[in-house]
Amino acid sequence: METPFALWVYLSATPLLWLTLTVAVWVFADWINQLCGRNPLVHPVMISIVMIALLLVVTRTPYRTYFNGAQFVYFLLGPATVAIAVPLYKNWPTVRRKTLPILAALLAGSTMAIVSAVAVAALWDVPRAVLISLAPKSVTAAVAMSISDNLGGMPALTAVLVAITGVFGAVIVTSLMNAMRMRDYAARGFAAGVAAHGLGTARAFAVDPLAGTFAGIAMGLNAVMSSLLVPLFVRLFLPN
Repeated sequence: METPFALWVYLSATPLLWLTLTVAVWVFADWINQLCGRNPLVHPVMISIVMIALLLVVTRTPYRTYFNGAQFVYFLLGPATVAIAVPLYKNWPTVRRKTLPILAALLAGSTMAIVSAVAVAALWDVPRAVLISLAPKSVTAAVAMSISDNLGGMPALTAVLVAITGVFGAVIVTSLMNAMRMRDYAARGFAAGVAAHGLGTARAFAVDPLAGTFAGIAMGLNAVMSSLLVPLFVRLFLPN
């Protein structure tokens, strides 16, 4: 029994192990989701989070050790965020024609995403650092963690809240839009992108290409808008 344990201790210290396990877990989770007909209730991100968390608990691996190995995935969030500009460029004529409705929806959605979450948490006397970490929960992870870190929040907690928000949004968005009898796929996608960032966008693309395109646009614009609104909100309502 000592030899396998010693082997695990050696492997767990190598960054490549955690990167490989992260990719393998994702492929497995996506396969399960595919077997379930892409049912949003069996979201691959949700499955991956649970599996990785259980693996870290069972092996007693510190999060820092895991992150040092899997941080290349985190690095890719930056280029992925910048690439959001591509659908915006391709659909610029449509976006330009609907500039005012888009800006109004963006401002309303970004503001409500920040205010509603922080206001509810504040009622429970949550510490200021947690409130700051919660404020950018609807922004794509790379931007949200940066906002949280710069304002005195906890980036790791923000990443968890972003993932929860995205998974929850991806699970309910289609049923919610159908219940509201919203037939405009551009509006459906835009709402999903503002509220549930990348995971909402992925779900929107699975439903309709137009919805996915506008979700990607919304996700990118919301990252910019929230970068302006969250610091302002913190300065006005969460002073030191």
